[in-house]
Amino acid sequence: MYTFIISILLLVLGYVFYGYFVERTFGADARRETPCYTKQDGVDYIPMPTWKVYLIQFLNIAGTGPIFGAIQGILFGPAAYLWIVFGCIFGGAVHDYMSGMLSLRKDGASLPELVHAELGRTAHIIILLFALVLMILVGAVFVTTPATLLGTMTTSWGEWGTPLVWTCVIFAYYILATLLPIDKVIGRIYPLFGIALLIMAGGVLYGIFAQQGALPEITGAFANHHPNSALPLFPALFITIACGAISGFHATQSPMMARCMKNERLGRPVFYGAMITEGLVALIWAAAAIKFADSLNVEGDTPYQRLLTAMTNPETGKMNPAIIVNQICNSWLGTVGAVLAVLGVVAAPITSGDTALRSARLITADFLHLPQGRIWQRILLSAPLFALVFLLMFVNFDILWRYFGWVNQSLSMITLWTITVWLARQHKLYVITLLPAIVMTMVCITYICIAPEGFQLPPLWGYAIGAAVTLTSIAVFVLTVVLKEKNKLTPQQP
Repeated sequence: MYTFIISILLLVLGYVFYGYFVERTFGADARRETPCYTKQDGVDYIPMPTWKVYLIQFLNIAGTGPIFGAIQGILFGPAAYLWIVFGCIFGGAVHDYMSGMLSLRKDGASLPELVHAELGRTAHIIILLFALVLMILVGAVFVTTPATLLGTMTTSWGEWGTPLVWTCVIFAYYILATLLPIDKVIGRIYPLFGIALLIMAGGVLYGIFAQQGALPEITGAFANHHPNSALPLFPALFITIACGAISGFHATQSPMMARCMKNERLGRPVFYGAMITEGLVALIWAAAAIKFADSLNVEGDTPYQRLLTAMTNPETGKMNPAIIVNQICNSWLGTVGAVLAVLGVVAAPITSGDTALRSARLITADFLHLPQGRIWQRILLSAPLFALVFLLMFVNFDILWRYFGWVNQSLSMITLWTITVWLARQHKLYVITLLPAIVMTMVCITYICIAPEGFQLPPLWGYAIGAAVTLTSIAVFVLTVVLKEKNKLTPQQP
């Protein structure tokens, strides 16, 4: 319990002190006019209240990510606490703040446009395709997953409660959320869902202190406790817990709120603060899952084995964190918890899918330099995206989804290198993003080398290749950016 309490305090202190340091490093300027005024179009560039921008940003980047990822991550042991806390403070929150603020400073530019400006056209094309595939994949999966869950809850409705009907309903909502002005749909329902998600986390936090069961302490943090993991703690844990620590998906979502913020000084609560909030949610669910499992009378000699047993679907034999979310909410929170569980496993993924498709439209519009002020312009651009999502809904995603964590973290790696280059060219303290960029490069390269869905190399080879690519990246950065900027500042000899 002590480790959990200290972890919460560290996240709060991280926002207060390191968040302030990061804000000063970037140089937020309250006098600079923001894109919601300079490019106001009534669709995507709209001034919105700060509290609403914060809640939309939180739900954009959160959804089920900090819940499901943290529950699966705690299977590795209390090392999950360390990754959530330090990954969030020094990695994820910095990544989200800097990418959001850089977008704000560049008129609400999307992630591929930011990459183009700092890393060149080749990297721009790669990240554009990378981001679009990720957005379309998220959109498709987050139609079928909640539709299936809703179908199981409404079997008594007959033909009106089938997964197919729910798929049509959710897909219709996605179309509206993608095409309509951001303040008409997303701006109205997201704050309500965001508040509900925070209330659910608060209720679960109370349960952690009030319910029976033990929590692991930091003394066991450097051992791999996962019952079934054939992968080493590093890098598997860093891929499993993405949204609760650092996630490249966030950099694709932040520009939407950068286009609605009234003042640069709001970036700290909106971007850095939303990520710290997500870290708190992930920490709560990681602790709740392992404490709840410790009190269960199911197969397993350790809490980690019992947690794995409890979240495994007996019919399919596959792990489904939604099972444990539903059990915790119903057991600890009663009737209210049952309602919140539906929100957590149904509404939350829907609110990730709709903004993913909206982000895909904005990314494509930025690349093609197409205005989005008129509805027919948005339909013209969105129709191919909707068609791709519709086709992908009929594909088996079991294999594809294994790569999602790696793709997500690889996006964060590229984003961190992009920001690092920008900071160096602005002669700012680039080490605050260089260090997490180095860590995520090592994580992503090593993982794809040794993972079962990757090249399946021996761990020693994976570490060697990961280290080689990481060192090469550092060398390229120093030679092409740092030394070049240093030469610009050095007076030329006559």
